[in-house]
Amino acid sequence: MQAKDMMTSNPACCSPKDTIREVARMMVEHDCGEIPVVDMDNHPIGVITDRDICCRVAAQGYDTNTAIVHDNMSTPAITVHMQDSTDRCCSVMEEHMIRRVPVVDSEGCCVGIIAQADFANKADSYSVSRLVKEVSAPSDPMAQQTLS
Repeated sequence: MQAKDMMTSNPACCSPKDTIREVARMMVEHDCGEIPVVDMDNHPIGVITDRDICCRVAAQGYDTNTAIVHDNMSTPAITVHMQDSTDRCCSVMEEHMIRRVPVVDSEGCCVGIIAQADFANKADSYSVSRLVKEVSAPSDPMAQQTLS
């Protein structure tokens, strides 16, 4: 199976200039926890996650009406290609400890997204178990941002 067989096509994407409130509304509307951030040519430059909003915006006391995606997104964008095998997708997610990964086409344009839930619904139980275990491993506390 390839990424194109597992991905959710045409994901909601945002601009680096969008406000956090606009992106949070997109997450509610599209029932998702990550929105790829794309440039004017639809190339992913980062992602904004529900965790980014919680930890980088809300916990810091920033106003979601004025805080912009560019200042709070996770970069660089970790992506997989639509022709990549699902094993490769799983490996990328494990290596980077991410729960979702944007999928790009041959021109590098965002065409989909794969989440842990997609593996749970379409992959074998061993792959799902391995992915959840690796992505959920405790992160290095020295690498975490401290909150002021």
